[in-house]
This record gives sequence, C-alpha cells and structure tokens, in this order.
Amino acid sequence: MWLNHGLITDNALSAYRETLLGAVPNFVVIDRLFDEAKLDQVTRILRQPQYWQTQKHTYSALYVDNAQWQQTAGDQRFVHRDVWRRGSDSDNKSDANPAQDFLLFLRSNEFRSLLSRIFNTPLSDNNLAEPENNTNYFRLRGADFVKQHVDESPGRKVCMLLYLNRDWDDSAGGELTFIGTADDSISIAPLYNRCVFFDPASKGSEHWVESLNFDRTDEYRYNVTSWYWSE
Repeated sequence: MWLNHGLITDNALSAYRETLLGAVPNFVVIDRLFDEAKLDQVTRILRQPQYWQTQKHTYSALYVDNAQWQQTAGDQRFVHRDVWRRGSDSDNKSDANPAQDFLLFLRSNEFRSLLSRIFNTPLSDNNLAEPENNTNYFRLRGADFVKQHVDESPGRKVCMLLYLNRDWDDSAGGELTFIGTADDSISIAPLYNRCVFFDPASKGSEHWVESLNFDRTDEYRYNVTSWYWSE
C-alpha cells in the first residue's frame, strides 16, 4: 500500500546494494520509493501546528530543557528543531491519522525485510524497548539546525531519511551533507519523496544539515528519520 512496487523488484534491490557498497559513505538515494498520493495525506497532517514541539540536543546531553540550553555554549549546541508528538490525543492515533499509519509501516516486518535485503543484514525490533522512538517526523525552520555528528551506535545498522518537501527550491539550502572523503563531501537536496539510506558505521558517514535560507517563520523543511537495528 505504501510502497512503489516498481522500485523494489529483485533487480532494483540488487542495484541499490551495489550502489550502497560502492559509495563513501555506504549510502543509496531512492527517489519516489513511496506512493505519492499517500504521502500527500501525510504532509497535510504535518502542516497542522498543534502536533509539534521544540527539541533541543547538545553534544553532551539529549532532550535538554530551556535552562540547560541557555547555559550551553553555541558551539556545543547540536540540534534545534521541532519533533512530531505522536499519539498525543484522539486525533493523533492510527485510525484517524495517515501520518501515524506511515510511522507504523516504517517499523513493520515488511519494510524491515526490504531494508534487510538492501543492506544484507537481518534487522529486528526485538531488542528495542520502545521501537517507535526510532522513527518520527521532524521539521526545521530558518533559525533551526542539525550540526555535524555521527549516527553510529552499537547494533544500529541502517539510517533512513525521507524528505517531505513538495516543490523544494534549490536556493533554500537544507541539504544533507556527508563528510565523505577528505576532499569530496556529498550534498543531497531534500526533495519530495526522496529516501536516503546509509550505514552509520561506514567511513565518511558523519553528516549535518546545511543552513536554511527561509525568510518566513512559517516555512519548514520536513523529513522522517528512522533507525534500524540488528537482531
């Protein structure tokens, strides 16, 4: 229902794996992987402001409050963005909300099996206490940022970024940039229905989000971030 099945044939999956292994870092970009009519339903939900709250991380601590944030030096501030509050009320449950349905699909056996074939490694949520915390929507406005970092963690095998920005303007910035090799960083524009999958332990996978060039405070860059773990 969610997938564009023409892009997940055996030949396509083999090609994705070949691309993944030949890149530094090990990554692959797949455009139009998901059904766009279904994603349009998701993006309509994401435009509703009541489901979002600000999230702040420093390099030394996650989920800091405003007092901690103000006491942190600017060069130690790692993330400032909004996170989607899943399941916060009756309007934000699976039976009423395509955005919630999509998050559930991204943690389904069907989708993990697909990723397992691309990365040639078994993936499972069996060892995660709260698997849903590893998949969610995020948005950034002009003053927000995600600075340079690595996603590597014991047992974490796959990172996914899916962009939900219809008619994205190239001048807006907001590219995902991998450090890559010493003289060749890699920037990827956050185009609608573009998926980036990468191995967080691979060489050159350190990454950040380029600054956004938004004039209005109601402009956002939307994405899904999802992490997957070994069995």
